[in-house]
Amino acid sequence: MRRRDRRFRTALTVLAAWSALAGAALTGAAPADGAPRTRTVAPGIQYSQFDIPAAHGTTRAHLLTVDLRNKHVRVDLLYPGAVAARASVSRLADAQGAVAGINGDFFNISETQHPGVEATGSAVGPAITDGHTLKAAVPRGQRFGPALPPGTSTEDVLGVGTDRTARLDRLSLTGSLITPEGRLPLRGLNQYALPQGSIGAYTADWGSASRVRATCGTDTNRGGPCSRDTYEVTIKNEQVVATADAPGKGPIAPGTTVLLGREAGAQQLRKLFQGEEVQVEQRLVAASSGVPYLFAIGGFPVLRHGAPVSGLDGATSAVRTAVGIRDGGRRLLLLATDGAAPYRSGLTLAEVAGTLRKLGATEGFNLDGGGSTTLVTRSPGASTATVRNHPSGGVERSVADGIGVFADS
Repeated sequence: MRRRDRRFRTALTVLAAWSALAGAALTGAAPADGAPRTRTVAPGIQYSQFDIPAAHGTTRAHLLTVDLRNKHVRVDLLYPGAVAARASVSRLADAQGAVAGINGDFFNISETQHPGVEATGSAVGPAITDGHTLKAAVPRGQRFGPALPPGTSTEDVLGVGTDRTARLDRLSLTGSLITPEGRLPLRGLNQYALPQGSIGAYTADWGSASRVRATCGTDTNRGGPCSRDTYEVTIKNEQVVATADAPGKGPIAPGTTVLLGREAGAQQLRKLFQGEEVQVEQRLVAASSGVPYLFAIGGFPVLRHGAPVSGLDGATSAVRTAVGIRDGGRRLLLLATDGAAPYRSGLTLAEVAGTLRKLGATEGFNLDGGGSTTLVTRSPGASTATVRNHPSGGVERSVADGIGVFADS
């Protein structure tokens, strides 16, 4: 056994000893600089912290252990009420009544490559909340974040089904427009980047942000120029009620769908006229599960069936957020590393996979890290959540979404 593995197992042994001594009775804020190391947030939800000896230095880990076997415990998407919006994890947790949570997917954080184009704040991958589909995934070349490991996709998700079981899966958009000209493929739903030559649908879930970003870049180059060939069609009560040559912005009324086309998609939409009937059909299709998802969030796998995903970066260390699945999908491990100066060296993706495996996970999923990494809990009786790690930017970053942990009474 390598020395680093022995030190890691020692750290886990110390953590287990704290848990055994303290049990479920531990209370207190558990700040990042001291004991107690483990406490119960609510029945079935525990918060712990421990140190991990890593290749580039010791990093401090903050861990939420969530028992989905407890019927009073559930997880769901934290988000600001619109796909194209951002807020801090603590603010999202407070607004939705979560007792704990972490940040989520990578997102459209900036538009330096397209001056004058509004950054939407929208997440990269698919998202489902309370069984409702919010959005689909952007093309691989349009994503923000580190390079994806081989064999992974922007459509990869961590989800929890109606069977209260967590699993890794892939959610692909299937959809079409039924028009007087025939059936047209729909290749986007509330996403900040549409495939070249495609048509995408935007609903009230999108929010008020400009839709211009959806027509910028290419399927392989996020920084490619914005398309000059665009068209929008607004559908209400299955009828065309408005058209426009350029992507718009502002709230979309409930029951209304805005269709946005670029290049060939724009040319197809120009054939539609006010008053014509158009039906919009869309859904996310799971690659491996027949169980409907109540919750799903984007990111990418780092651990499958107890083994690290091939091709993981073992050289670049960073502050990380990740999720492990253990006990056949009945327990979630929500992991965030600390961004304080002594621990900011962080973990490589290979070390993230190894850490989750040593914590008992068989599946692991990486989320947005760096300045986004945040873990919060709410003490019993408190009205607001407390940030337990030190965000590497010194303050919480506004993010697109997160994973909320809820304790129903």
